[in-house]
Amino acid sequence: MQSAMFLAVQHDCGSMDKSSGNSPKSEEKREKMKRTLLKDWKTRLSYFLQNSSSPGKPKTGKKSKQQTFIKPSPEEAQLWSEAFDELLASKYGLAAFRAFLKSEFCEENIEFWLACEDFKKTKSPQKLSSKARKIYTDFIEKEAPKEINIDFQTKTLIAQNIQEATSGCFTTAQKRVYSLMENNSYPRFLESEFYQDLCKKPQITTEPHAT
Repeated sequence: MQSAMFLAVQHDCGSMDKSSGNSPKSEEKREKMKRTLLKDWKTRLSYFLQNSSSPGKPKTGKKSKQQTFIKPSPEEAQLWSEAFDELLASKYGLAAFRAFLKSEFCEENIEFWLACEDFKKTKSPQKLSSKARKIYTDFIEKEAPKEINIDFQTKTLIAQNIQEATSGCFTTAQKRVYSLMENNSYPRFLESEFYQDLCKKPQITTEPHAT
């Protein structure tokens, strides 16, 4: 598992405030965990901020697949709060939201959603079948490395459907994961300090002229 803290965070990205026990020790432990997660999240997001002003060539080496994103204007960032789709349609917004989910230990949700989006665009029957199998082994089957939180019936239906894969194999599961992100993680992202900072318009200061 990613870390020992994973066991203390609900798999469905539920609020960390809703945990058992009201003793001072448990309260202190939860607050400490929140501070640690926030610090970790800010560290991950700093990558995007550091590269926001240099939209040139991509980095080379092990992280060559990472793109460089242009920091959005406050007006563009504010659009993300109007609809979840607005956030997902922005490359910077999607990257920032993904980093946020990583801090909450549920990055598998957005990864599964993106894998499904790619899957639906696949035309070749052979590629469709191989991609369906990979999505199933990565996200669906029991104890998959990135197992998503869906019900047993949906998992069983997917297992049957991928025998003769079609573009709609994962439709039900994708809708449920989308709903989970939209109703839980998305509102918390909009309340985050990082997002609020993006929406702030820079203050214009006038410096007195030297005489």
